[in-house]
Amino acid sequence: MLLIPAIDLKDGHCVRLKQGDMEQATVFSEDPADMARHWLRQGARRLHLVDLNGAFAGKPKNESAVKAILQAVREFAEETGTDEIPVQLGGGIRDLDTIERYLDDGISYIIIGTAAVKNPGFLADACSAFPGQIIVGIDAKDGKVATDGWSKLSGHEVIDLARKFEDYGVESIIYTDIGRDGMMGGVNIEATVKLAQAVNIPVIASGGVHTIKDVEALCEVQDDGIEGVICGRSIYEGTLNLQEAQNRADELSGEFDDMEAID
Repeated sequence: MLLIPAIDLKDGHCVRLKQGDMEQATVFSEDPADMARHWLRQGARRLHLVDLNGAFAGKPKNESAVKAILQAVREFAEETGTDEIPVQLGGGIRDLDTIERYLDDGISYIIIGTAAVKNPGFLADACSAFPGQIIVGIDAKDGKVATDGWSKLSGHEVIDLARKFEDYGVESIIYTDIGRDGMMGGVNIEATVKLAQAVNIPVIASGGVHTIKDVEALCEVQDDGIEGVICGRSIYEGTLNLQEAQNRADELSGEFDDMEAID
């Protein structure tokens, strides 16, 4: 189970939102690159970046902050003699040129959300042009898919859309329960498992992580196809320690592997 720290970018700062509301933003750092270094020191194995301004504008708005984070990741790898960790990025990515530019800069995975729903042909083209590097973000409330920075609810059912995207060749799916995001009320495990069981590609949970108990609960169902979980407000406000939680997840994964071997 991979614990992935989220760095949400708004006006060049690292923030967290409540339920996707740009008016309810808490600034946690004015230096996103320094925040990235902090999570790297805590043992992060992947970073999740979101250009919040870009998600609403429909085009990149925080590229300088993204580049600074990538530079911090490179420098950390050089200093520690380790491999660079993967960085995934979403928010306002609407064309192939933007994807190519970000990948050239060093982004490992591109997350396509709103554009995937509104322009599925674009998603199909992206998967074809950049195989293995496209993740689709499905944001939902009450089983319905949301778009435009969560400001609009579509009529699409989550599972129907996920299966369609799987056929296009997406690498994985990030499933966010809007009602849980930033509220630290616990992950919607039932809905996440239901989605993971309906597709054959990995699902990354997002929204609602509060304590290590949420991580333990996800570990119990990881065999259903849940690859990881994105951690936001919980690790920023200290209700979840990233390093301790990742160690616990590794420990549980080992226990589950042992149990399967015995079976």
